[in-house]
Amino acid sequence: MTNLRPPPPEVGQPGRLAAAGPGRFELSGEVGFDDAARLLAEGDAAFAPLDSVEVDLARITRADSAGLALLIEWLLAARSAGKLLRYCNVPPAVVSLAGISDVAELLAPSTGG
Repeated sequence: MTNLRPPPPEVGQPGRLAAAGPGRFELSGEVGFDDAARLLAEGDAAFAPLDSVEVDLARITRADSAGLALLIEWLLAARSAGKLLRYCNVPPAVVSLAGISDVAELLAPSTGG
């Protein structure tokens, strides 16, 4: 039987945004100061033509405040454009960082469109 599960994320890898299907993306690696500006531009370009986007965060190995700011910026840009952006599989460390920063509600799963 073929193993269809992707390999585990490697610690120390730079942040990476990859398409994972129509309207679906995966953010992986270390998401922080070193990669936030690049990832912001990549996400803006990738998300622009779409009305609805889902970003899977399960493969993030580390995130700092710049990584959290990136997630918030993508979300706010989508909302201001009248689009839907959802995050799934938000790692506990990102949830904790959002809680400390008092922005956890922004990363909560959306129930509406």
